[in-house]
Amino acid sequence: MGLGGGTFLTQNKVLPGAYINFVSAARASANLSDRGYAALALELDWGVDGEIFIVENADFQTDSLKIFGYDYTSPKLKGLRDLFLNAKTLYAFRLNSGNKAENTYATARYSGIRGNDIKIIISANVDEPAKFDVTTLLDTTIVDTQTVTSSADLKDNDFVAFKKEATLEVTAGMPLAGGSNGTVAGTAYQTFLDKVESYSFNTLGCLSAEETVKSLFVAFTKRLRDEMGVKFQTVLYNKAADYEGVINLKNAVLGEGENEASLVYWLTGASAGCAVNKSNQNKLYDGEFEPFTDYKQSQLVAAVKAGEFVFHKVGDEVRVLDDISSFTSTTVDKNEDFQSNQVIRVLDQIGNDIAVLFNQRYLGKVQNNNAGRIAFWNDLVTYHRELEQIQAIENFSSDELKVEKGNDKKSVTVISPVTPVAAMAKLYMTVIVR
Repeated sequence: MGLGGGTFLTQNKVLPGAYINFVSAARASANLSDRGYAALALELDWGVDGEIFIVENADFQTDSLKIFGYDYTSPKLKGLRDLFLNAKTLYAFRLNSGNKAENTYATARYSGIRGNDIKIIISANVDEPAKFDVTTLLDTTIVDTQTVTSSADLKDNDFVAFKKEATLEVTAGMPLAGGSNGTVAGTAYQTFLDKVESYSFNTLGCLSAEETVKSLFVAFTKRLRDEMGVKFQTVLYNKAADYEGVINLKNAVLGEGENEASLVYWLTGASAGCAVNKSNQNKLYDGEFEPFTDYKQSQLVAAVKAGEFVFHKVGDEVRVLDDISSFTSTTVDKNEDFQSNQVIRVLDQIGNDIAVLFNQRYLGKVQNNNAGRIAFWNDLVTYHRELEQIQAIENFSSDELKVEKGNDKKSVTVISPVTPVAAMAKLYMTVIVR
């Protein structure tokens, strides 16, 4: 985050970096970066406290017991299973730090009530009676067994830290106790946003239904997108932000004890994982929650006009009605194209990738002369043609791409007309009967 970035009104920036504006046209080795990166703050029974921790899709499937304290199939992980249907990487943060469970022999690795389900079993070793077999169980699952002479020989495992001064005695099973989740403090979300700011992700999710928390996420999104040039979208439940960087999820989740904002899991993953040349429109909801979808046709029309992302019933299936952002206040500079999440993904991809290209290959390395600007122009042409090849944009003309010297010796200006491609959404058909 040390380099400058964001949008510009005049060429008066102090920090070196890439400042990129997106506006609507008046109407009468440059590589594409990967997608699939999501960020989410969670209330957990087990896990890392106070830091961002990275969970890959494959790790979630194989190591969820170690990471989150529950088996992959546990109902406790339903939301994360929804997320990872489409996301490849999660930058996670635990909001609720509590107390660690413990007993005479060990302390839980992490705080939370899940630590209370850990037991330590100590038995005499069959082959060497002077030694002890020390077994760690989570519920009924053996997660670690060690054969030692004394507690000083025990090595900490993924679930407990052993008390090296304890005297080992045979026990059929001593549970850990005293673990608690703690409550989510008002500052926890701000701490998460402060820490996640240094990571690169495609979509940020917020599972809170509290208005103050959602407003905090909107302000964070606007600051990073507009002032720092960090392009991503944020998924919020029932928040009319009127901003292309925020997706306003309308549907509540049904079911006793469920968080009404739980569809944020799936939508955050789907938004992050959607390719730059694809749309989530009409995408099947294949998650495990039950969304409220009892909307009339007129209500669906009103929702789209209000910038609400809606799931609706199509036969026995639940599908995305339209892949739109919360942006509704169209202007000459920002027309209705900016309501489309597919368009925003294309523009965000361009903004992020060109900034990386400039900062890594040209910033402070290439002279701002004709030869240097031609080299930059060539890279930009290559990049845009790659976007055109995968049908993310169309009608690209290298003649319209301009790289010129700016207002001072260190500045470069780029004019880059692009036409994002959108998926088919409306069919108007006239049938002539003869």
